[in-house]
Amino acid sequence: MRVRQQPVIAVVGPTAAGKSDLAVELALRLGGECVNADSMQLYRGMDIGTAKLTPAEMRGVPHHLLDIWDVTVTASVAEYQRLAREVFDRVATPVLVGGSGLYVRAALDDLEFPGTDPEIRSRLEAELAERGPAPLYERLRGLDPAAAAAILPGNGRRIVRALEVIEHSGRPFSATMPSYDALYPSVQIGLEVPRPELDERIALRVERMWAAGLVEEVRALLGQGLAEGRTAGRALGYAQVIRFLEGEWSEEQARAETVRATRRFARRQESWFRRDPRVRWLPYDAPDLVERSLAEIPGHLAP
Repeated sequence: MRVRQQPVIAVVGPTAAGKSDLAVELALRLGGECVNADSMQLYRGMDIGTAKLTPAEMRGVPHHLLDIWDVTVTASVAEYQRLAREVFDRVATPVLVGGSGLYVRAALDDLEFPGTDPEIRSRLEAELAERGPAPLYERLRGLDPAAAAAILPGNGRRIVRALEVIEHSGRPFSATMPSYDALYPSVQIGLEVPRPELDERIALRVERMWAAGLVEEVRALLGQGLAEGRTAGRALGYAQVIRFLEGEWSEEQARAETVRATRRFARRQESWFRRDPRVRWLPYDAPDLVERSLAEIPGHLAP
């Protein structure tokens, strides 16, 4: 474990739980700086659909790892890990914030990511495009049942990655999956939202995104290659709006599908973070949420 005077503070949980606002408040109280752990906020121009904070909402707190990739760049957890650790090593009190579970774990824990093989990946992605994820998932079940059990059958990108690692390294993909071996000392605060309330918050967030100009944002990003982006083009809200702009769906259908997909995603986020015994869960709407969060941090007892 890397020695630090102060632990990394992490604010995690499902989308629309209020993580960003709490992280800013904690950073202000602790003299800290925020570090993004939302995989889609890494992309330049993807602002409305990712609920990226405005400069005013950041309240003067420095924010790291926002807007670092063009929308055509394929996300790399290994690259994110390197960048996050560079920030940790120079910031006295980093406040990691986001709901991308693998990115949080990559930043904090002793994870190593196997290399890639463009030829293998290209072949598997072509097969995915032609046949869909089902036959690839069945192949993964035969090669690495533990990995298949941890990946949704419809998640073609993750299935392709697992098969690529197996073929490239000769090792099971499950051998590379996250453990809870910490590299950095941390305090992880999870925001807990009752499911009916979370569903309502998600629906309201999507309505606000539409009103704020999500369709116009996507239309502008299409001119920058969004549809060709293997990661950014599949982001929640963006993928649905693309289908509307291409004439496949009505705008109302795209909006409704964004709500449904985001609710499903929030359930997966909850399941991911619930498996980590280190997360300390607090009710998102507690009137003393900041004080209770501070009380979890050694040396920073609430007043």
